[in-house]
Amino acid sequence: MGLCEGQIVIVTGAGRGIGRAHALAFAAQGAKVVVNDLGTSYSGEGTEPAPAASVVAEIEAAGGVAVASTDDVADPTSARRIVQTAIDSFGGLHTVVNNAGILRTKPLSEMTTEDMNASWSVHVLGAFHLTKFAAEHWCPQASEDGAPLSAA
Repeated sequence: MGLCEGQIVIVTGAGRGIGRAHALAFAAQGAKVVVNDLGTSYSGEGTEPAPAASVVAEIEAAGGVAVASTDDVADPTSARRIVQTAIDSFGGLHTVVNNAGILRTKPLSEMTTEDMNASWSVHVLGAFHLTKFAAEHWCPQASEDGAPLSAA
C-alpha cells in the first residue's frame, strides 16, 4: 500500500518535465491521477494530445490508474472540466498540483503584452481557476468543525 493509496490527484502540465515526475510519483504511491496537459510547445503554442496520453500509458504500464485531460487551465470552462474529469472518472478529488506553465524567454524590454498575457493566463489565472473549481467540490464536503470528509 502506497502513501497516496485511495487518493485522487490532478496534476497540470503533467505531460513533460516536473509535472510528469509528479504524476508518476503520485501514481507509484497509489493515487489515481488526472494527467492534464494541453500539449503545447514550451512557449505555449499549438496543442497535442500525445504528452498526456503517453504519461497515462506509462502509469498504466506500471500498474497505476490514470486518465488523460487535454483541457486548458487558462480557460475557466476548460478548468472546470478538469475537476469534473476527476470526479467522473474516480469519484472525487483530494489534491491539485498546479504545475502547468509556459516559457517566454525574452528580456523584459522585448516582451510584448501578448507574451505577458499568455504567461499570466496559464501561471496565475490557470492556478486560480483550477483551485477555485476544486474548492467548489471540497467545501460542501467539509463537516461543521472543518474536518474534511472522505470522497464518495
